Amino acid sequence: MQAVLAQPRGFCAGVTRAIHIVERALELHGTPVYVFHEIVHNPWVVDDLRSKGAVFVDDLALVPGGSVLVFSAHGVSNAVVAQAEGLALHTIDATCPLVSKVHQQAQRFVRLGHTLLMIGHAGHEEVVGTVGRVDAPVHLVGTVADVARLEFPSSTPLAYVTQTTLSLDDTREIIAALTARFPRIVGPDVDGICYATHNRQIAVRRLAAQVDLVLVVGARNSSNSNRLREVAERSGVPAHLVQDEHELQAAWLDGAPRVGVTSGASTPELLVQRVVCALQSHTGAEPLQIVHLAGAREDVTFRLPAELGGARSPALAHG
Repeated sequence: MQAVLAQPRGFCAGVTRAIHIVERALELHGTPVYVFHEIVHNPWVVDDLRSKGAVFVDDLALVPGGSVLVFSAHGVSNAVVAQAEGLALHTIDATCPLVSKVHQQAQRFVRLGHTLLMIGHAGHEEVVGTVGRVDAPVHLVGTVADVARLEFPSSTPLAYVTQTTLSLDDTREIIAALTARFPRIVGPDVDGICYATHNRQIAVRRLAAQVDLVLVVGARNSSNSNRLREVAERSGVPAHLVQDEHELQAAWLDGAPRVGVTSGASTPELLVQRVVCALQSHTGAEPLQIVHLAGAREDVTFRLPAELGGARSPALAHG
């Protein structure tokens, strides 16, 4: 059996920055540091930070007045920011800079008088945060079928933004449907998809062409991890999302001498290596051959908030 590892995989710069923000806040302010929602979508990361003193909440009413509160990497609405101010919370914003860029695009389109559409998944924290950053109605579009149901006069100035963790193929199809129906619509094409999502989807497509099975290591509520599994399946190979080595099923490995492994942008490399070790246990006495594919190298880093020192977060994305 061969384990073929995709490149790039694992942590992106936004995830690395968000985790480092919580760790740095704990160093400076002590425990507890409260975090609104999961800092990133990975239970191992959340549990690790919880063990260090972070307290994760989905309701700001649970945060004592005057406490330190970190906003997650997915971003939050203006209403959440206002509520935190009303509770006299000391807030630190860990929103990914690429998500903040989408917020700025959305706000600019609204200022220019456009009716705003957002391509994304209903209920996802990033979508909720982005919609809540503009003082105007936002129309959510999740599928090509949703485009067909839109009803706007031909004179309506339209613009769109996109969730950063979508499938490239799906997003292109939705944008094509939008431009076919509304030729004057404006937006960022697929540029709204973040570099890490783009790179990992390209890598998993190349991986799928060379293996019999693809394993995506990532949380079940991770949008970008689920998209990786979908991209692999569309490439014609079986693909499974596993949160860790305990979810690996021996039956998947029957007739699959080459197993591809990748991971979502919020998945620690430690979990990938544990899955690889679990594959080794299925080979018996025969050693597992590990193959590293070439791929895009990522050296993107983002600065921490000035109140935490402003230094660039370490480049922890696997390379």
